[in-house]
Amino acid sequence: MGTAWALTLFLAFAAGNFGLTIFLASVLGPKRRNPVKDQPYETGSLPLAPQGGRVHVHFYLVAMLFILFDIETVMLYPWAMVYLDDLKLFGLAEMGLFLGVVSFALFYVWKRGGLEWD
Repeated sequence: MGTAWALTLFLAFAAGNFGLTIFLASVLGPKRRNPVKDQPYETGSLPLAPQGGRVHVHFYLVAMLFILFDIETVMLYPWAMVYLDDLKLFGLAEMGLFLGVVSFALFYVWKRGGLEWD
């Protein structure tokens, strides 16, 4: 089976699974509407700002920092599994340098107050 055929089959299966899940949820799910349950909420309480209001820029900065450091950390495991046997000591030194740069960046952001939520 070719790669294109396998990818097409996988995408068709994923789309079918998504459609089936949405359909079953609409058919079998509860239908009782309640004005209190239909209100928007933030962590179990009423929202502090009106819908469509301004969002503080710090929220976006923290989100970008989380994504940045999360992606870098997630990439360590596959890298180690694929290249550990091939790169040996050079790979270990390279990853040590990478972790040093990431740790320095995290420490810098932490000391500058980028992770503080005021």
